[in-house]
Amino acid sequence: MANAISSWQLWAVLSAIFAALTAIFAKIGVENVNADFATFIRTIVILLTLALILAATGQFQQPSSIGGRTYAFLVLSGLATGASWICYFRALKLGHAAQVAPIDKLSVVLVAVFGVLFLGERLSTANWLGVALIAAGAILVAW
Repeated sequence: MANAISSWQLWAVLSAIFAALTAIFAKIGVENVNADFATFIRTIVILLTLALILAATGQFQQPSSIGGRTYAFLVLSGLATGASWICYFRALKLGHAAQVAPIDKLSVVLVAVFGVLFLGERLSTANWLGVALIAAGAILVAW
């Protein structure tokens, strides 16, 4: 069991499951509320949940123990996350979850491209084929 808990694959599958539930719950949740306010409520829930997890597990760190570069990239990541959530909730308000979610998942394709361009990661021919299939699949599902 300890090996499963430390497996990136388990956490990635759980992430996909929760992301799918997010789309369904959010689509229902934005029916009668402004998309930005819905995002605000979601953000509060996430903030409180993480605070409870950090408190319960004793994982809170002193802010002074974190370097400036780390802060800068975490702030940028937070801003990108916020922008993504705002756009996602607005898209869900206007479109069908079964169409919005696949387009949102084009982020997988962009992560692969950005990983190569900015992080120096290398993808094999089979990896690139997978990226292309994900892109094609997302477009076909949304179409």
